[in-house]
Amino acid sequence: MTRAISLHDVSKSYAKGVRVVDRLSLDIEPGEFLVLLGPSGCGKSTVLRMIAGLEEIDEGELRLDGEWANDLPPSGRDMAMVFQNFALYPSMTSRDNIGFPLRIETPGEDPRPRVDATARMLGIEDLLDRLPAQLSGGERQRVAMGRAIARHPSAFLMDEPLSNLDAKLRNHLRAEITKLTRELGVTTVYVTHDQAEAMSLGDRVAVLRGGVLQQVGTPREVYALPRNVFVAAFIGTPRINLLRGLVRAPLDGAMTISLGKQYLRLPEPLSLDHQLLRVQQGREVIVGLRSEAVRIAKPASARPGEVLITGLVEHVEFQGHEVLVHFNTGSRPAVVPELESPRPLRRVRRRRREGGTVLERIRERAGALRAGPVVVLEDPADAEPEPSAEMVPPEGRLPGDLIVRTTPDIDLRQGMQVPLLVDIGHLFVFDQHGERICPAPARLPDLEE
Repeated sequence: MTRAISLHDVSKSYAKGVRVVDRLSLDIEPGEFLVLLGPSGCGKSTVLRMIAGLEEIDEGELRLDGEWANDLPPSGRDMAMVFQNFALYPSMTSRDNIGFPLRIETPGEDPRPRVDATARMLGIEDLLDRLPAQLSGGERQRVAMGRAIARHPSAFLMDEPLSNLDAKLRNHLRAEITKLTRELGVTTVYVTHDQAEAMSLGDRVAVLRGGVLQQVGTPREVYALPRNVFVAAFIGTPRINLLRGLVRAPLDGAMTISLGKQYLRLPEPLSLDHQLLRVQQGREVIVGLRSEAVRIAKPASARPGEVLITGLVEHVEFQGHEVLVHFNTGSRPAVVPELESPRPLRRVRRRRREGGTVLERIRERAGALRAGPVVVLEDPADAEPEPSAEMVPPEGRLPGDLIVRTTPDIDLRQGMQVPLLVDIGHLFVFDQHGERICPAPARLPDLEE
């Protein structure tokens, strides 16, 4: 048996009234594998614990198979949780750890047949008589998963179960989790900050930032059509190139996006998405380019929809199967502030101190829904920090302003001037608030919203 899980306008607050989850609505279908993805402190583990019943829901409602379940105790939800730190009893063997919840749920029933069946499924039959101290990290996590599987729950809740393992073992167990959940067909909610795990495991990915749901979709959707700058920057390796641009749309000439010392000329006839950029005339925007949207090639080999810029090689990263080249194109990068700590604490302190009018409270609410500014267009070097603000240094900036993925057979050295062809068909444009405007959203907001 598996079940549907629905969250409707769910909120959770801790000390000083700071909301760690803000009006989150999410529907999880029976048998679906949904990944909650976001940086540390974004509220994803809190959401998982509210589903499990380990945290109370302050506002909103949780429904299991359509039935209201806010006050249902954890034991009545028929869910099994896999924790980050394994949570095995050190004095029990693997067999006893797996069978312990079965003995609690059905005291008069022999748990050994189900324990043995689970061990065969996970390939840990030879580990059943060992204590946790005698197991490696990967073996402990298999035992912890076995304890959850043996219960035959209606849903699995996994809280970063692979984060304490080395990279090779993570990849191996990731494949095992995918295979097991598909075979069992049980609804699974998986929490992680690793976007590689999210993209490879989930049927759908829900991206959170500062307790606010940013986007829900298939891995392909959130990568190819990120709703805002934060989603675009958080998903994808290497991180998307974000450059500050200025739209120029003269009535008697070609539309261009100035990138500082160079510009992108939009090919004519303009596509519908590019025609909509005319309303941004004279405004600063954020241009997003994935590393695969730019290639190193001579101008003569340009394909339809490709435009030429040049870049100065500043750094070359050899990855074995590919090379990441860092170019200086004379552009100014757009900064996604506090990506690893997205909720701006100084705003909460200022609101509490000032009180405010009705108009100010409306603005506060609008800011809360965005969980703070998604992108900063001012140069951080020119801005003076607020004395009361808790300053988080920007993420380590690598050399250059444009990263391009290429093949390892290309010989590039620092200081070389290289022609670059940009595929305009893979161009993202975001407004000053970080919302995607190109490609245009499938649904434009109504004036009443």
